[in-house]
Amino acid sequence: MDETAFWEIIDASREDADGDPEEQADLLVERLTGLDPDSVLDYARHFEARFNRAYLWDLWGAAAVLFDGAGDETFDSFRCWLIGQGREVYEGAVHDPDTLAELLGDFDLEIDGDGEEIGFAADEAYEALTGAETPDLGIPVPGEDPLGTPLDLNDDDVLAARFPRLWERFGAV
Repeated sequence: MDETAFWEIIDASREDADGDPEEQADLLVERLTGLDPDSVLDYARHFEARFNRAYLWDLWGAAAVLFDGAGDETFDSFRCWLIGQGREVYEGAVHDPDTLAELLGDFDLEIDGDGEEIGFAADEAYEALTGAETPDLGIPVPGEDPLGTPLDLNDDDVLAARFPRLWERFGAV
């Protein structure tokens, strides 16, 4: 599976789920179980590489603005959700997280941003196809700390200054 096929699966599942991340995760599992196990592993590699690439201080800061704070688990779930939003949103956010102010439509804290299940779709599909757990994908894990300049994720002034467009649209009032 190449990168284009990976994003096509992501996009089709998001569109069919009308943006609901839980439904999108279910649809991803359904689509992936229609593939052979090697293709599912290819998908998992693409996903994991993008998940790791998004381990950035600036993205964590953007998540902190969107969620009025973001711990480790929230940030992990956010990165899965971000991938689930498709290539344009993902690449735009990785390049400049403040562009999420324009790239995101409505953002509902009740459903948006929680993509944990999207992150497990390949594992579920692989296990359904083979009866075994997903093997090591050979993708290097990121360092202990995110890349980029560290931010104080609890300082509203820092977040507002670093992400002015996001802050204006989603920041604390």
